[in-house]
Amino acid sequence: MPPHRILFVDDETNIRATLPAILAQHGFEVRAAASVREALAEINSNNFDVLISDLNIGEAGDGFTVVSAMRRCQPACVNFILTGYPAFESALRAIQAHVDDYLVKPADLETLVAKIEQRLSSRPAVRHVPRKRIAALLRENVDEIKSRVLTAMKADPELDPLPLTDKQRVDDLPAMLSELADLLEAPSHDGRRIDLLAHSAKQHGRTRRRQGYSVSMLFEDARLVQKAIFQVVQEHILELELSQLVSDLSLVTENLQVELRESSRAFLSAERGAA
Repeated sequence: MPPHRILFVDDETNIRATLPAILAQHGFEVRAAASVREALAEINSNNFDVLISDLNIGEAGDGFTVVSAMRRCQPACVNFILTGYPAFESALRAIQAHVDDYLVKPADLETLVAKIEQRLSSRPAVRHVPRKRIAALLRENVDEIKSRVLTAMKADPELDPLPLTDKQRVDDLPAMLSELADLLEAPSHDGRRIDLLAHSAKQHGRTRRRQGYSVSMLFEDARLVQKAIFQVVQEHILELELSQLVSDLSLVTENLQVELRESSRAFLSAERGAA
């Protein structure tokens, strides 16, 4: 049977150098991280049986961020918080954050090992839930993105005065999000899908021209759509495949810029034709 794998997270260099080595002597395989960012990278790249995280990693309470990420991404992992301040509120927050246990610095090694082994022996089996790409997230949250965009439009001093129904304000959005999701999943050389996105964007530009938009309104419209998408991504970030997150976000931004460019061209062509 392979050794149980532990992720140890602490910003103190000395404890990060000593505790993992001691745990390794007890038969565990240990990887160490010095920051929340490093911990999230480890969680995304490797499977762990146990997380031991300092409560305060750089900032107070950062350990709960790491625990929340581990809970979402690897629900079978046993989670411990390590703190130098055994206050009641720390224990309470640990319970609220679904921490399995917490330990006080300096940790007694025999107690720590015993708690790890006890928790590992009693943990229930949890089915692994695959993480998503942004394309899937867009498809699942079309209504949420529409709602956010519509709310933002009605709060915008430039867009709100337009005499449009709710349907007219966001009617093109579901198709554009669907095509954006298709494009995110397509090979980079798939010109057919790029042409499809451009066609949809041109249609959107002509529609906005008929609805009385100005060029600045068209750009504000696009900004609100991008903001709503990024808000939804941020709120669901722990459901996503983090190793692909940066590249997927880059593609989202790039394709939204393509949409805006083609919409603007169609808008200006319609404007010249009407003159």
